[in-house]
Amino acid sequence: MAKTFETEQKQINIIGAGTSINGDINCSGDIRIDGSLVGSLFVQGKVVIGATGNIKGEVSCKSAEIEGKIEGKISVAELLSLKSTSSILGDIKTRKLAIEPGAFFTGNCNMNSSAAPAATATVNEEKKK
Repeated sequence: MAKTFETEQKQINIIGAGTSINGDINCSGDIRIDGSLVGSLFVQGKVVIGATGNIKGEVSCKSAEIEGKIEGKISVAELLSLKSTSSILGDIKTRKLAIEPGAFFTGNCNMNSSAAPAATATVNEEKKK
């Protein structure tokens, strides 16, 4: 059975607890991080940062659900959901924001209907620099 582009995009990548990655990650599907990433994360789908997940770097995606910690800028084209255990130290750019009581956020937040398109635009902007 041949894979189509549509089925490949729906694949979910998982970085498990206890795993540490140093470097940038580019992902055309969805990703869940329960481990540690030092570097940028560019995702065309959804990002889930589990309670044990930790990112030090820029995050750009279509949508995100954060339970863990991010130190750096986060750009979300659609909905950013900060759960009660989440901690964000950095600027947020998103179209929609949901924050549960107990979530921690330090930085600036820019919400508008023209939030950056997911990972593709950010990757292109990074390459221009």
